Amino acid sequence: MTDGATVEVIRNHLVSAAEEMRAALVRTAFNPVIYEVHDFGISIYDRSLRLVAESTGLSRFLGANDYSIRKGVDYVGALAPGDVVLLNYPYWNAAHSYDATMFAPVYVAEELVAYLCIRAHWMDLGAKDPGYVLDSTDMHQEGLIFPGTKVYSAGEPVHDVHELIRFNSRMPDLVLGDLHAQIAALRTGERRVAEIFSGYGAPIVDEAIDYFVAAAASSAAEAVARLPQGTWNAEDWLDDDGVSDEPILMRATVTIADGTFTVDFAGSSPAVPGPVNLPLGATIATCRVAFKAITTPGEQTNAGHFAPLRVLAEPGTLFHAVYPAATFTQWTGTVALELIYKALAQGMPERLPASSGGDVPGFMMVGTHPDTGRMFAVSNNDPVGWGGTSDHDGIGPANHLCQTQARNTPVEVLEAKTGMFFERVQIRTDSGGAGRFRGGCGLRRDIRFVTDGEFLSVIKKTKSAPWALDGGRQPEPNRVVVFPGTDRERRVSTKRTPVRAGDRVTLLTAGGGGHGDPAGRDPAAVRHDVQEGYVSTEAARDVYGVIA
Repeated sequence: MTDGATVEVIRNHLVSAAEEMRAALVRTAFNPVIYEVHDFGISIYDRSLRLVAESTGLSRFLGANDYSIRKGVDYVGALAPGDVVLLNYPYWNAAHSYDATMFAPVYVAEELVAYLCIRAHWMDLGAKDPGYVLDSTDMHQEGLIFPGTKVYSAGEPVHDVHELIRFNSRMPDLVLGDLHAQIAALRTGERRVAEIFSGYGAPIVDEAIDYFVAAAASSAAEAVARLPQGTWNAEDWLDDDGVSDEPILMRATVTIADGTFTVDFAGSSPAVPGPVNLPLGATIATCRVAFKAITTPGEQTNAGHFAPLRVLAEPGTLFHAVYPAATFTQWTGTVALELIYKALAQGMPERLPASSGGDVPGFMMVGTHPDTGRMFAVSNNDPVGWGGTSDHDGIGPANHLCQTQARNTPVEVLEAKTGMFFERVQIRTDSGGAGRFRGGCGLRRDIRFVTDGEFLSVIKKTKSAPWALDGGRQPEPNRVVVFPGTDRERRVSTKRTPVRAGDRVTLLTAGGGGHGDPAGRDPAAVRHDVQEGYVSTEAARDVYGVIA
């Protein structure tokens, strides 16, 4: 029997290998959404495809690789040393078509010992529109599809596949650069994981993996047993599907009983024409974020941590997209994470915060750079306020709960690589929901365009406000205003808007919901909020009854 110290050393070696893969990817990527935002997920699996380690990355990719690699290995079959496979078929990939998943086997002395997997966002694979696709109505409008295709075979690049990618992308240098960055990260992982198995021997590493996966399952089971038992329901709405203006119903039922934690999306909308349908793997990954946060948030993740979780979604519905449903704009998963918490908050309000800003207010500019004459497409996800809890205020502005390990694209990068100039970026006073513990504030961003192009706003919660708890107040929802102060001024949510040099856009992100009656807030805290600019003197007087 392997001793506990050795088990922990091996477990941490595997986590370290995943983090080294992460460092290699960030240092070699061509695309700011990878090296600045960290829009990726990196995982290591044993020979049975159990998750044994992962690096920090986009939170909503937690477990998404698990679904993808099983589908990919089932499709491709046995892999030889040096093989690398590309998968972006959305219904297997647990993501949209531009989240390119690449995986590879690890061999030691001709024995398959592990698998490595990296997904990262590519900027263009020849979809019907450059940048994000906001109004597709089937998968075939969303770019070149790889169901599980070797891009390296026995250590050598598959030239024809690389050329297929090159000639089907509007930005081939960026895309192929990121492909090779993922290859570099996979090769780094291969060396490190092979060293672990060679150093300790496969039997000892396998035994250590069995031990810490079982320990994680036990830890998760104990956490579920400590939670309140019962069934709770919640519903929410997406603004639209990008094709029509009709709101879309989302419903979740969470049941904690008999050692299981079940999330059932029955009652949600059927699949819709526009690209907000969620592949089942992405739905499962969203549920895993909520489950992990409430059960074992302080433990390094492996397969055992999800043993008690069950996710139910009928095929052909909003949360279980099937071919050929459009899936590109997957903000549905962001709102669904809040929906799960909304249900849970009914049974454990002391453990859950009020809603955050409810969405990830994303934007992108697409155009031709005046200095290089080359096309650009660079994006950013803006921060929102987090909800207040039963014993402290929400933070904010901060990245949404679904991507807490990710970052915003720096203003310097956005201005250098696009035609946007940022006239103002500041905290929005009074944007957090009032409460005994208030929600965190949102952000205001004023953009002036210095070149022509297209501005893409990607946001699905502008028509309904984030929810509050226990008598707290709701904040205003997110808002995007194009051409403010002109006769063309209008509010939009998910929209592709042509812009010319001199045009402006204002983005106003939502704060978090309040928790508890505002009348119960400490007057000293209200005065401090006024001093910091979080709350106006008028709101202090009218909402909190405090003269500041």
